[in-house]
Amino acid sequence: MEMSELSIMRILFFFHKFSKQLISGCCILLVMFFFSSPVPAQKQPKYFTAIDTVPFQSSAHHWYDIFDNTNIVDAVPNQPRYAPTAMTEIADNILLYQKTNGGWPKNYDMQAILTDEQKNKLLKEKKAVNTTFDNSTTYTQVECLARVYTVTKIEKYKTACLKGIDFMLDAQYDNGGWPQYFPIEQKGYSKYITYNDDAMTGVLEVLKDIVDHDPAYSFVDDKEYKKVNTAYTKGLNCIITTQIKDKGVLNGWCQQYDDVTLQPAWARAFEPPSICNNESAGIVLFLMSIDHPSDAVINSVQHAVKWFEDSKIMGIRVKTISAPEIKYKFRLSKTDRVVVEDASAPPIWTRYYELVTHRPLFCNRDSKVVYSLAEVDRERRDGYGWYTYEPQKVLRAYPEWQKKWVK
Repeated sequence: MEMSELSIMRILFFFHKFSKQLISGCCILLVMFFFSSPVPAQKQPKYFTAIDTVPFQSSAHHWYDIFDNTNIVDAVPNQPRYAPTAMTEIADNILLYQKTNGGWPKNYDMQAILTDEQKNKLLKEKKAVNTTFDNSTTYTQVECLARVYTVTKIEKYKTACLKGIDFMLDAQYDNGGWPQYFPIEQKGYSKYITYNDDAMTGVLEVLKDIVDHDPAYSFVDDKEYKKVNTAYTKGLNCIITTQIKDKGVLNGWCQQYDDVTLQPAWARAFEPPSICNNESAGIVLFLMSIDHPSDAVINSVQHAVKWFEDSKIMGIRVKTISAPEIKYKFRLSKTDRVVVEDASAPPIWTRYYELVTHRPLFCNRDSKVVYSLAEVDRERRDGYGWYTYEPQKVLRAYPEWQKKWVK
C-alpha cells in the first residue's frame, strides 16, 4: 500500500471520533458501488477494502510487549502479520479468538498469522470465559465483523457478529452499566461499571451505530434492534446518573463505579476513586456525537466542559528522559518522566483529581495517594499516563456543538 493511502486511512480513523456514522455509512456505500460498477481495478480506492486495525493495537501491544502468564498462546519470535487488506483472513482470526459465549479475550493480535499449534490451542479453549471489554476488546471485533460481512456477504461473519452483540447485551447491568469482564468476576474490581480505557463508551458506540441505522448493521432485524435500543438508552442514562457532583455542581466521571451503589470506586491499586479527566473526555465526546441530544445530555456536556476549563493546568509539560535500565515484574523501563516548567506549553490536565478538593493526585502501587509526579515510584511514574491532553479535544469541538444544539 502506498503512503498516500495509509495517510487517508489514518485521517479517516481520527475523524471517525466526531462523525463516525457519516464516514462508515459513506464507506459502505462506496464499497458497494465500486464492487458492482465496471470500474478498472486499479482505480478502486483500496482503503475501502481494508480493515481499520488501529482499534486492535492496544491488545496487540500487550500481547507482544507485556508478559502475561494467563495467555493461551504467546507470540512467536518475529510473528508475521496480515496486511489490513487481508480482510477475510483477519476476520477468520477474529472468529478463531471468539469464545463460545460470544465474547473475546483481550491482549492478542487480530492481524497475527498464527501457526497451526497456536490455532489448535485456541480451538481447545473455546469454552473459556475470560471474555472482556478491556483494552478495546469485543466491541471492536463486533464492529469489524459487521463491516467485513457488509462487504463480503459471507454468512459466518454475520452469525459471529450477532453472537457478539448478544454477548454485549447479556453483559449489561440492569442499571445500564457494563462491567470490565463478563461473566461477572465476583472478586476484585472487574465487576465494577467500567469507563476505564473507554470500555463502556466503546460498547455504546457500537449500539449507537445500530440504533442510528448505520448501513454496516443493516442485517440486524427488528427484534434485535429493539433490544439494542433498550440497552443503549439504559447505558446513556447510566452515564448521566454517574456524573460526579461535588458541592452541588456536576463535573466529570470516575474510571469505575460500584455496580450496586453507583459510587466512585477503586480500580487497580494505583487508580483511586477520583474525577478522571482522561476517561471523562471520551465520555463527553460520545455524548456530543448524539444527534438531537436531550436536555439531560446537554446539561451534562455543558457542566463537563466547564470542569475541563476550570481544571486545566498551564505552564508545564511532561518530559521523558533517559534513565538506567530497570527490569520490573511486567515491563522493562529505560526512561523516566519529569514535570518541567514551560510558559509556552499548551493546557494539560492530570488524569486524576481528588474528589471534593479537586487537587491533582497521583498514586503508587501500594495505594498511597500523593500529590506530585515526583512522589510516584519510577515503575508507575514511567509506566502510566498520569497527564492527558484529551480534554482539549472536547474544548475544540464544543463551540460548534453548542451552536448547533443549544438555542
